[in-house]
Amino acid sequence: MFEVLTGTGLAASAGLNAYIPLLTMGLLARYTDLIDLPSGWQWLGNGWVILILAVLLAVEVVADKVPVVDHVNDVVQTVVRPTAGGLAFGAGSTSETVTVSDPGSFFSSSEWVPVVTGVLIALGVHLLKSAARPVINATTAGVGAPVASTAEDATSVVMSVAAIILPVLVLAFLAGLALFLFWFLRRRSDRRRERQAARAAGYRV
Repeated sequence: MFEVLTGTGLAASAGLNAYIPLLTMGLLARYTDLIDLPSGWQWLGNGWVILILAVLLAVEVVADKVPVVDHVNDVVQTVVRPTAGGLAFGAGSTSETVTVSDPGSFFSSSEWVPVVTGVLIALGVHLLKSAARPVINATTAGVGAPVASTAEDATSVVMSVAAIILPVLVLAFLAGLALFLFWFLRRRSDRRRERQAARAAGYRV
């Protein structure tokens, strides 16, 4: 099951930042023995691909930390992040890593399954991130945008590396994501009740 945890961690990371998991796999495959990409995914370790991903990552890191611009960026990334998640899950779950020695035995058939799974995981994380960011911006007057973005980037880096080296840690990330979702939904519900109460008070005045 480590294949699933590796793919899930990489896809979830892509939901936060499309380029970090792909760049992580490319760098580790090119310069270390921690991951051995299968033949269909070895292009991730190509020098030019790594350079392009690094440039795209630099643009993403800057754009995601500026209020308003981050919202536009999230709209654009609605296509990019799920696509990257599909690639990350497909490549990561079928790669030989320090914890997975025979990945082909798990996804021996239906090769499209890991890609579609990665798309759905990354899309879910992306939608949660995109919904939470306006709330953070509104409650902090935009000051929280760079802080939240930095935390998301750091989480994406840690999760990408952990998914390859120690995939069991992905379970902790998923638990944290579930807690954040619970908090976010509760916060939105509270804000909705506050607005309704304020509106009702205004009518009475």
